[in-house]
Amino acid sequence: MQRLKVPKRVQVDESPTEIPKYDVAEDEEGNPSEALGHQNDDGEDNGGIRNSNVTEDQEPFMGVKVRRKASFRREYKGDYIDVRSNPYLMKILQKQGDKEVLFADKVLKFTASGKMKRRILMITDFAIYIVDPEADALKRRIALAAVERMCLSELSDNFFAIIIPTEYDVLMASTRKTEIVTVLVEATKSASDYELEVCFSNSFEYNATAEFVKEVQFEEVEGGVKTRILKK
Repeated sequence: MQRLKVPKRVQVDESPTEIPKYDVAEDEEGNPSEALGHQNDDGEDNGGIRNSNVTEDQEPFMGVKVRRKASFRREYKGDYIDVRSNPYLMKILQKQGDKEVLFADKVLKFTASGKMKRRILMITDFAIYIVDPEADALKRRIALAAVERMCLSELSDNFFAIIIPTEYDVLMASTRKTEIVTVLVEATKSASDYELEVCFSNSFEYNATAEFVKEVQFEEVEGGVKTRILKK
């Protein structure tokens, strides 16, 4: 497994219209059916939400992934769901004392049974929040200091895993993976002067629960990337 730390950089392809494609190589309940939709990067001002123009040389990864030319330079908006207009999300942040939202968007989260669930991912200068948008329920809060590393493939897909050794890990998919990784690396370094590891491999393991390990395998095929999630 290759391991990179900032300021080393890797190119990542993020096609806004690409949806996660994967096989669950086990008997799971429920069939994956939801796809991430395209959202605009219009770069409009978000009030107190941080905007940043992140260019290729500022991203924490380059040289492993093949990336489209259109992705070399892009504007990162940060808040794609207008957090300030959502009373429940604001209540969560106020209760925890978080004031600066670095990133907020809808993502897909993979459960231990292999189902895909639509979630809201919020990253602040102190923590990661995973919210169920249908139930208006905070499913999980992860302190940035608890995150050890992130795992990605070396191919052009939307998957990423957040590794939290003291708890259990998170596997997600987002068309804004580049921005998520960039924000987490920068936020972790700012909060603790710790450089978050970004690991690249076409096969990596993650703890779907505290005692349940899964392996994610990626294979480049004609027309895209085939992803398999296996029991260990």
